[in-house]
Amino acid sequence: MSKSINRLISVLLIALAAAGCSLMEPQPQLVIPTPPPATPALMIPDASGELITDPVSDVVPTLDPAIESLILEVSQQQLMAYVRQLESFGTRNAFSDTQSETFGIGAARRWIFNEFVRVGNGRLVVEFQDFPLSYSGYTADQSNVVATLPGKGGGNGIIVLMAHYDNRPGEVTDGASRATGANDNASGIALLIETARIMSSRDWNQTIVFLATSAEEQGAFGARYFAENAFLDGKNIIASINYDAVGGRAGVPQHVRLFAPEFLTSNNGALGRYYEYVGGLYLPTFPVLIQDALDREGRWGDHREFVAVGFPSIRVMESVEDPDLLNSNRDTWDLIDYNYHQRIVQLNVAVTANLAGGPHQPAPPVVATMAEPGAYLLTWPVSEDAAGYAISFRPADSTYYPTFRFVRAHNAGNVALTGLDPNVTYAVSIAALNERGLVSGFSTEQFVGPGAAAVAQP
Repeated sequence: MSKSINRLISVLLIALAAAGCSLMEPQPQLVIPTPPPATPALMIPDASGELITDPVSDVVPTLDPAIESLILEVSQQQLMAYVRQLESFGTRNAFSDTQSETFGIGAARRWIFNEFVRVGNGRLVVEFQDFPLSYSGYTADQSNVVATLPGKGGGNGIIVLMAHYDNRPGEVTDGASRATGANDNASGIALLIETARIMSSRDWNQTIVFLATSAEEQGAFGARYFAENAFLDGKNIIASINYDAVGGRAGVPQHVRLFAPEFLTSNNGALGRYYEYVGGLYLPTFPVLIQDALDREGRWGDHREFVAVGFPSIRVMESVEDPDLLNSNRDTWDLIDYNYHQRIVQLNVAVTANLAGGPHQPAPPVVATMAEPGAYLLTWPVSEDAAGYAISFRPADSTYYPTFRFVRAHNAGNVALTGLDPNVTYAVSIAALNERGLVSGFSTEQFVGPGAAAVAQP
């Protein structure tokens, strides 16, 4: 192994001494290395084609009836059954029994493995990803459960949906005592299995990985092992979404929280904006509330490990937590609001189906200022799988996407836009659309305007 990779691994392997879902000391600053290029180096496209100024297009984001039908398939009864089964193992602590078929983390991970196989319609490739755990003088062999639904569209994009299946009682190394862990985080594993059941019924352009991680409570060790290996293998992870504590309770406010650090300038923020936008198309009465932070104050989850190696990653969780339930045996299956839980799963299906079913994410356009104030020229290579493009000129201080401009694919690639404010700094990106209105991920934002250089600085 080269010295450079050894140095990279030594930077990445930062052992944290607090439990994943527990209060902890202030986090050290994340060290974010530059990931390997996921796509070929951007080539300046041929702009010799006809220049189209202020185009208008009928290819716009719309509700796809096929995705709406998938959303309606999400079953509260299935979600309840998954949560009850996971609670029935008594504990899923990383240091609990691995040999019993009815008690402990070993029984839990084998059940998750077999359930992915059962619901996968013969399309899921299910594997254990083994790794060692050493924590506070204790050691134990661990396994992530990785279920992969291969993409059929010729792209190499990977969408990772993750949730941790381990839990804990009050003492993080106690593998003998009862630990129910229904909302934290059987609810997240139930979301993964139900989403896998629904989405395995058909083909998708991009690959979807359903990742059930272990040893999150001891320091996100399972997520770190997966993310580091994906980074070193040059995997093109275009989105990684962590679902942790998504069950809700009776009377919980009907929205979700989405956490992404450096929201206005990072790839995590771009994924968060996409999630909020597509979720709003399909579930407009179940809003996504943006939090410009890695996580709650003094807290963290598995997505942190993906952020640390440069993959776009966010955390989605219930609207309000009950601190009295945290790591207690009051966190039981019967307190979960399965209507609320169902809506979060539907939100996940809508976003994942658009990302996986739409065209693949375009390269960033080349953006040039034109002589007319507030006018910009965009050039980019047009993809064969795109019917049109959405163009975003987002004011750099705006959390959400603005009103898009749209262009048909046959007019795209050499486009001038006018009427923008020359005094505003914009973050410019494009997304590809297919004829059904499915939206790809947005390209990496390019900052233009009077304050562009300052905003774009890391």
